[in-house]
Amino acid sequence: MFVLAIDTSTPAVTVGVVELTAVVERTVAARVTVDARRHAELVSPQISSCLAAADLTPADIDAVVVGVGPGPFTGLRVGMATGAAFADALSIPAYPVCSLDAIAVELGHCDALVVTDARRREVYWARYSGGRRIEGPAVGAPRSVDPGPAEVVAGSASHVDLFDLPVEPLESPAPLGLVRAARAELLAGTPPQPLVPLYLRRPDAKPVVTSS
Repeated sequence: MFVLAIDTSTPAVTVGVVELTAVVERTVAARVTVDARRHAELVSPQISSCLAAADLTPADIDAVVVGVGPGPFTGLRVGMATGAAFADALSIPAYPVCSLDAIAVELGHCDALVVTDARRREVYWARYSGGRRIEGPAVGAPRSVDPGPAEVVAGSASHVDLFDLPVEPLESPAPLGLVRAARAELLAGTPPQPLVPLYLRRPDAKPVVTSS
């Protein structure tokens, strides 16, 4: 099967097409652009570019995998809305994946801490053991995050050095990591859970209330 993977939970706008079978996992095409202000204008052209590079049409895609965060409100909803619309238009399933899980799966089965930029001098974080998430996702100041038995840290380049751990150079979810995080459900054809964003806190923008 061919799976379209999308993630906009970090400053990276990530799109890719992955071929997945019981014995094959390979990225057919990928486009990653780091620009926290251009998620909306980049994600759709990157989908078209990936399909063209893979010599595929939208009808060739069997499923969509979408990173659902945690991530900032505006960027995250762009990728999720695009993935949901693409899947709905083709009547194919869209699988949600915790974006931190997609980074962690690339680390194998080591004990790991994954952190991404939550702004406001905070990080989104989760801890993993044996490839499984054991705590999080949560948001907080880096000093409040207990690495526990983590052997390595991965994620935001601006934050990983705040932890006294060896750094793995994985800053954002990759298409293959997103698909691997949903591999069991994809291969089994399990009906997906709803795409629910992991905002973990209210958006930065708030409506202005005026008195009448």
